[in-house]
Amino acid sequence: MLGVLVNVITVILGSSIGLLFKKGIPQRVSQAAMIGLGACTLYIGISGSLVGENVLILIASVVLGAIVGTLLDIDGAIGKLAAKVEERFKKKDGGVSVAEGLISATLLFCVGSMTVTGSIQAGLTGDHSVLITKAMLDLVSSMMLASSLGIGVLLSAFAVFVIQGGLVLLSGLIAPFMSASAIAEMTCAGSLLIVMIGTNLMGITKIKVADFLPAILFAPLLHNLVSLIGSLLHSVG
Repeated sequence: MLGVLVNVITVILGSSIGLLFKKGIPQRVSQAAMIGLGACTLYIGISGSLVGENVLILIASVVLGAIVGTLLDIDGAIGKLAAKVEERFKKKDGGVSVAEGLISATLLFCVGSMTVTGSIQAGLTGDHSVLITKAMLDLVSSMMLASSLGIGVLLSAFAVFVIQGGLVLLSGLIAPFMSASAIAEMTCAGSLLIVMIGTNLMGITKIKVADFLPAILFAPLLHNLVSLIGSLLHSVG
């Protein structure tokens, strides 16, 4: 749970700083910080993608994940949900409600491939690098959000703890069914999504990363399927 706790602390810290500077943080400063964090995220993603052992599984996972995610329109669904939330909780006088800040920040901090990949990786392997990287991103994001959306962003730290902590604990339950090779393929696919996030943060691309989330599930499934078929063929031979 180390990565989760670090993430919670950074959200609290970033939100507190943002609340102290409600007039806003200079755009050039925030842009420079986000580009730097994007580059670090890109490095983490590339490093993680190298742990995969079968490039065909990676290709199949990403392609199948993209097809399923696009057909389900995961990115669009998240966008619509965010729009409805903003419309529902917007104050009539044009101000920002606590609920709007809370829910908007929760969606930003808890919905995404880094949350899923990082939490599962932390639960299965004890590697908190992705969650800690995400925590640094959330530190900056929470500063920006809190300066405009108020104390609701600070309260979202509780949602981060519950959602990410729950994912970490759930991943622990499936640990007996995940071999080291299956985890490697899952990490590889998830890290490729993190590369996409990095290029998005740097302003290089505008990839709908959420539509690729199913790839994280396909990677271990395809690995186990390939292993099973290989075992059957070996026993027959």
